[in-house]
Amino acid sequence: MGRKFMVGGNWKCNGTVEEVKKIVTTLSEAEVPSEDVVEVVISPPFVFLPLVKTLLRRDFSIAAQNCWVRKGGAYTGEVSAEMLVNLGIPWVILGHSERRLLLNEANDFVADKVAYALSQGLKVIACVGETLEQRESGATMAVVAAQTKAIDEQITHWSNIVLAYEPVWAIGTGKVATPAQAQEVHFELRKWLHVNAGAAVAASTRIIYGGSVNGANCKELAAQPDVDGFLVGGASLKPEFIDIIKSATVKTTA
Repeated sequence: MGRKFMVGGNWKCNGTVEEVKKIVTTLSEAEVPSEDVVEVVISPPFVFLPLVKTLLRRDFSIAAQNCWVRKGGAYTGEVSAEMLVNLGIPWVILGHSERRLLLNEANDFVADKVAYALSQGLKVIACVGETLEQRESGATMAVVAAQTKAIDEQITHWSNIVLAYEPVWAIGTGKVATPAQAQEVHFELRKWLHVNAGAAVAASTRIIYGGSVNGANCKELAAQPDVDGFLVGGASLKPEFIDIIKSATVKTTA
């Protein structure tokens, strides 16, 4: 059984009630490949999770964009994994570069979050990626390996984790890793998993790409053998998100 293609839509800190309803209506009316071909996960801001859960089509899943590192309590402004489980939210995005860079979330902190979320029954989209300076200095694989290693050291299994490779220099900049650049890092990440977590984990763990994915570039990226889907930012708020979901068919016709 191959790795099922995944397309995540990270809405980031965007939207009003009216806009959310409009986006969800567009998604509900869209003709997309079946659940056998593609797993679609929508990630709205916390305040819209219940609304989106009520309105979203049943063949799509929902993710939160973050959660706290341990059980809830006196942590003003945080949302715990237990709260997400209580709301019936199955997925959470952790370690996004915007949180690593803007909020100084270190590798070990992200890894602790991943481990705790898994322990509460959530499935995790764990993000890794390098800055432009790190890429230009030739440190890309050292950076993403260290980020992945921190997670690997805190967990007992990879079955409920999807790795999202997001080169920081390509997020929201309009710059995109070429298909060859994306494939190179995905291949090296899978090789790292093979050596450090085992052949079965390397073969089954999905590694998705994020970084200015859009309707124009998604098919060529999807055709790369180690690209198992996308974590889409800005384009997930636009109708072209449907085209990105449809790019999953590249895998079935390859």
